[in-house]
Amino acid sequence: MATSHEDVVVTPAPGGRAQRTVGSLFSDLARETSRLFRQEIALAKAEVAGHISQMGTGAAELAVGGVVLLTGFLALVAAAIIGITHALPAWLSCLIMGVFLALVGLVLVLKGRRDIGPDKLVPRRTLRTLKDDAEWAREQMR
Repeated sequence: MATSHEDVVVTPAPGGRAQRTVGSLFSDLARETSRLFRQEIALAKAEVAGHISQMGTGAAELAVGGVVLLTGFLALVAAAIIGITHALPAWLSCLIMGVFLALVGLVLVLKGRRDIGPDKLVPRRTLRTLKDDAEWAREQMR
């Protein structure tokens, strides 16, 4: 005579927990897995939102760095023009300021580029917890 999953009863654990059917255990597992999945989706959304915010900051740094770099370039051009047409002290001061502004702009552009890289969008914590959850689910199925 065949039995359904509802007829199979799990023996109580040594701690004296109440007896539960296999069907009830599968129902609990499905409910908990669904809840866990919803929580992981919420975590992924929050993590990606944080990364997008960081990318916005990186884009602003990139834009400001580009403007400062352009200013430095223009100062270097002015220094070259003044150096050709005038005495040494005028172009030397422009050259010093141009190099300084160009270096500041370069640092900002490089930092901004690093901050908006594609690896910044990967939700690493969520992927790690999903892997842990999958391992947990496999353990529960044994």
